[in-house]
Amino acid sequence: MDNRKNIFIVEDEPDILELIAINLEKSGYSVRKFMTASDLFLKLKNSAPDLILLDIMLPDNDGIEVCKTLNNTPEYSSIPIILVTAKSDELDVVLGLEIGADDYITKPFSVRELSARVKAVLRRGKKVSTLEKEITFGKTLKIIPEKFEVYVNGKRINLTTTEFQILLILSRKPGWVFSREKILSILWNDEKDVFDRTVDVHIKNLRDKLGETGNLITNVRGIGYKLDSEEKNVR
Repeated sequence: MDNRKNIFIVEDEPDILELIAINLEKSGYSVRKFMTASDLFLKLKNSAPDLILLDIMLPDNDGIEVCKTLNNTPEYSSIPIILVTAKSDELDVVLGLEIGADDYITKPFSVRELSARVKAVLRRGKKVSTLEKEITFGKTLKIIPEKFEVYVNGKRINLTTTEFQILLILSRKPGWVFSREKILSILWNDEKDVFDRTVDVHIKNLRDKLGETGNLITNVRGIGYKLDSEEKNVR
């Protein structure tokens, strides 16, 4: 039985596609290669990967739109996505994160950077080893770490793995202020190429998805973020 993590690579440049595939296979991953969005969606009907590496510039569809579709489709929304792009401008990266990508990598990139980003995102998606079965804040917010589930007023909310992990970090120490640098360090293993605004974008997405309950997450100007609540219960 093959227990390797399965990664789908969507890239229309054959040389880059092969380079990514070879290096991920050397790192112990199982990979499937696609040159179009259409081929990806056909395969997804029968098989879901552990992670998708998605190029923004595709011949048959825009990678941003593909990412939106994946995140808005319940059966695909939990699949982590790393955007691969030649656009190094921060605004392009922010746009990708805003529509639900977990991370990004810009061309040209090193093999080490690619491996680090993939490993970091997959690590966030692992089952949480914890004694906490359930964390609740008042009657509105419930977090089940072992199942990676979040409920607001009894309704399940779909979060990306990165959004979930940020919420979990804040919820474990309510009232504790976490700097952007600290959150980056926990989730990206001190990866130097990640800019501080990455955290701001994920926090914004998280707040939006939580609705009014998102107001529990507050910005401490010049420092970072905290989750305000005096009604935390852990079971």
